[in-house]
Amino acid sequence: MPGCYSEVQKQLNCKLVLNQNVLPAKKGTRMKKIIVIGGSAAGPKAAARARRLDEHAEVTIIQKSPELSMASCGYPYYVGGFFDDRNQLLCTPAGVVRDPKFFMAAKNIIARTSTEAISIDRKKKVVVVEDLNSRKTEELPYDKVILATGARPRMPKVPGIELEGITTLQSMQDADFLRKIADEKKIKKAVVIGGGLIGIETCEALHLAGIEITVVEMLPQLLSFLDMEIAKLVENHVRSKGANVMSNNGLEAFLGKDGKLTGIKLQNGAELECQLAIIAIGVIPNSDLAGRIGLEVGPTGGIIVDKHMQTSDPDIYAVGDCVETYQRLTGKKVLAPYGDLANLQGRVAGENAIVGNVKEFPGTIQTGICKVFDFAAGSTGLSERAARANGFDFETVINASPDKPGFMKGQLLVTKLVADRKNRKILGAQCVGPGDVAKQIAQWAMAIQGGLTVDDMVNADLPYAPPFSLAIDHGIATAHLMQNKLDGLMQGISTTELKQLIDSGNSPFILDTRGPDEYEMMRLGIGEHLIPLGAVRKRLNELPQDKNAPIVCYCKISLRGYEAARLLVQHDYTNVKVMEGGIMAWPFPREK
Repeated sequence: MPGCYSEVQKQLNCKLVLNQNVLPAKKGTRMKKIIVIGGSAAGPKAAARARRLDEHAEVTIIQKSPELSMASCGYPYYVGGFFDDRNQLLCTPAGVVRDPKFFMAAKNIIARTSTEAISIDRKKKVVVVEDLNSRKTEELPYDKVILATGARPRMPKVPGIELEGITTLQSMQDADFLRKIADEKKIKKAVVIGGGLIGIETCEALHLAGIEITVVEMLPQLLSFLDMEIAKLVENHVRSKGANVMSNNGLEAFLGKDGKLTGIKLQNGAELECQLAIIAIGVIPNSDLAGRIGLEVGPTGGIIVDKHMQTSDPDIYAVGDCVETYQRLTGKKVLAPYGDLANLQGRVAGENAIVGNVKEFPGTIQTGICKVFDFAAGSTGLSERAARANGFDFETVINASPDKPGFMKGQLLVTKLVADRKNRKILGAQCVGPGDVAKQIAQWAMAIQGGLTVDDMVNADLPYAPPFSLAIDHGIATAHLMQNKLDGLMQGISTTELKQLIDSGNSPFILDTRGPDEYEMMRLGIGEHLIPLGAVRKRLNELPQDKNAPIVCYCKISLRGYEAARLLVQHDYTNVKVMEGGIMAWPFPREK
């Protein structure tokens, strides 16, 4: 692909007039002055929305870094070599770099880069800015300010943090640094501190560069937005790609020699050799400016805003990673540093700054997804853990099935669904696997936002053709399973619950309903009894004679397991459960 400075760029640059003042207001009207502080995602979106609604307003973006409108979520993929032209992180879909010239020529917006907003005088209604090159300051008058100051990486307070070779992946400069390392191929071992979204994506990026990677996570699992049994599947996949994972273990110190990183020390005393460490333990809202000028900041560290994205000052709005927002299902304040939400909030604030508080941002259900090598892991709404912590009376179910027919090379999906027992509304969903995870999470996100029930979803009218889905979509099949549980037609047990029973010495009678060939190819080795589904009726005598004895049925994905369970219940067995997701959802070691 040619560089992003295309013919379109040249044409825009040719149209740039020497006098970069915005268009004058209509005669007899006063020009509204809008200052946007922050030029990454939310800020430019707010500025663009303001311009589209008022051609005559003076709209100015103040950006501390040299770049504008960075696609920061793309940094790991640039580092990993999915594309080589860094300008693609700064381009419009048409291939035009979003620099100050672009903003002036295309949008009539003043964009001042390498400029920092150091204070706001709310009485005089001026923003004090400093040019970081000349160190000159000036006052810019405003009618409305939109704060889009983003967030900064959370850094561990441990010895050795100042050593050379320790970085984050939060800026274009970080991405350039790591891409250089990946290209040079001099670094042999690296650690990623943190097993969240950025940590996992960075792990893949550096692994693709041939670097030996270890992910260190303080919590017992990767991707804390997932429940344990789902997260364990992701961890298994990361390990299968050659990366090492050390969970339930925190960082004690960075080790070095002559000012350079040589390794890390963990809280359990273990030491790991490395020449590079990437810190990915979350972010902290950049709310310092807001706090200094007396705006209300919440206990989360984010700026408090209302549904209009308005702060405690009616002339100042705030958007993006620097604000706290509502979790729509729990009503609690949360930080939600997602690029898509930043853009949505920016659009709301940009409009309200121009025409008054006519638009609202409703909050978040915290939908997210990340690439994990050739897996994806996504979540929306509440996990089981979050539902329990917030006092919901809920039910869960796990479904493992393909995203489309086998003859169309269908790929596995494992979905965990959470639903309210009382009103049967969908509360949350998690999905992992090599199949079309994004489609599933999108469906469930809209179901949650629409207040849909399990019974609504069992008859969802979704598009079907073999290249794209099953006749009964994976998501609809998941809803069927949940409906069966809510209606008392199925008792389920998770793989984690079954493993705990086995480990405690209270193992139930475990019935594998697959065929002998399948059993020889893959089996759990947990004391299971092989009785193919078609033979169960004839071999009831091999089951416990006590019809109240606990029995767990499963197969590859537990469809046959469910059918066997229904058969046994109708032969008066009273304590029959289905291992949800079958073997494909089993995250623990297998016999073969």
